[in-house]
Amino acid sequence: MIETVERRKSLVQRLLNGIEVVGNKVPHPAVIFVLLCVVVIALSQLFHMLGTSVTFLLIDPQTHRAHEETAVVNSLLTADGIRYLFTSTVRNFMAFGPVGVILVVMVGVGIAEEAGLIRALVRQIVNIAPRYAITFIIVFLGIISSIAQDAGYLVLLPLGAAAFYSIGRHPLAGLAAAFAGVAGLFGVNLLITPTDAILTEITNDAIHLVAPTQSVTLTANLWFSIASTLLMCVVCTFITDRIVEPRLGKYEGAPVADGDTSGDEPAGEARGLKFAGLALLGFSAVVALLTLPPGAPLRDPQTGAIIGDSPFMASLIVLVFLVTGIAYGAGARTLGGTKDYIGAVTKTYAGLADLLFLFLIISQFIAYFNYSNMATVAAVKMGDVLEHANVGSIWLLLAFMAVVAVVSLVLASIIPKWAIFAPIFIPLFMRLHVAPDVVLAAYRVADSPANVVTPLMPYLALVVVFARRYLPDAGVGTIVALMLPYYAALYIFWTLLFVAWYFFGLSFGPSV
Repeated sequence: MIETVERRKSLVQRLLNGIEVVGNKVPHPAVIFVLLCVVVIALSQLFHMLGTSVTFLLIDPQTHRAHEETAVVNSLLTADGIRYLFTSTVRNFMAFGPVGVILVVMVGVGIAEEAGLIRALVRQIVNIAPRYAITFIIVFLGIISSIAQDAGYLVLLPLGAAAFYSIGRHPLAGLAAAFAGVAGLFGVNLLITPTDAILTEITNDAIHLVAPTQSVTLTANLWFSIASTLLMCVVCTFITDRIVEPRLGKYEGAPVADGDTSGDEPAGEARGLKFAGLALLGFSAVVALLTLPPGAPLRDPQTGAIIGDSPFMASLIVLVFLVTGIAYGAGARTLGGTKDYIGAVTKTYAGLADLLFLFLIISQFIAYFNYSNMATVAAVKMGDVLEHANVGSIWLLLAFMAVVAVVSLVLASIIPKWAIFAPIFIPLFMRLHVAPDVVLAAYRVADSPANVVTPLMPYLALVVVFARRYLPDAGVGTIVALMLPYYAALYIFWTLLFVAWYFFGLSFGPSV
């Protein structure tokens, strides 16, 4: 029996090693996305010539109104398409969300990192937490980071790698654990996140198509979300400790200055942390005064909401790291005058040059793909097939999850997909007496795992950049091979959790 298990492990290891080798032998990611642009252009012309189109209900996340829309495959080789190719490059790049997020967030993160605050935080986590719990803590923090939207990619990924490196473990295993938490479990949390607010609004808009007086609340999936967070943390911890890290072996790379938290506590660290703590308290008090009173400026000006698409959530993580980083640098005396602080930001920006060029190419590919409408047409056609399938509710839910999982490989963002799927499947399942909160929970399960393996995840290139701090030859193949075990485990075990939850009739949230 032991030999059989070991043989299976060896087979999995060889398979992942093969995927890594093949993946890293492909051209530079920028070249890959240029080739993908060519493929999209060619396919858009083919499907346009075939007259491919679909008509469907779409919910606008901004206005919350459903309207019928016809999507045709737009060719990029027609007169309009060619004009778009020649005139949209700058607009596509400027509209690419990760570019703005990285450039803004890295102001605070860059100062915090250069001052030594990040290393100090890693050191404190390592000193306080039991070694056996480090992996669980990194995954858990990655999940919780979704309260600050995409900032977890910029903060938790390097922190996870540095934490593992500091205790003699392979830093790429820490990076993988953090990435699994931040991206693979993005759809759930212990807390209510901004994404929950938007998904709930879209769900209610879809419900109102058939039941104008019925709605779900922000907490519709809270119980299931809490259970998913804790149980999938255990799954990701097991995958990291028993599969990913043993495959990586012992890390024998050269010391990495930015991630080196080993050795004695540097002089001034305690004073720096004290200054950072006091700055955080003061900053929190100011934010509370600007947020908690009715009509406060950091509330949503239309709804008065704090959680969701509000000024409070929009730049919180940026200001936290900016304020605490400045305070730590002053307390620890690692940064002096304004020249040092500005130098920290420019140094951080200099390190992003390769990534920004890659984002320029990726932004064009995603824009061309969106312009063609091929993803929307494919999603609606698969939805139509399921809508007319004569199967039981649980099998239809599983089929729905499979469709979401496939579409997630080519359409990474959680909100646009739900705006397409909700008007199709919420009314359909309601006719089958399946509550909307169940459908929303199924969507969460099926959507997030693909984030860790799809090349269309905008932040995958950033993960490669972080990995190269410790493994200079790392490429897309390295990351995909690293994350495939998480993808398989999350999809299988999370689906089993959902099926068990549904089968036993457990409430998905307190509002149900």
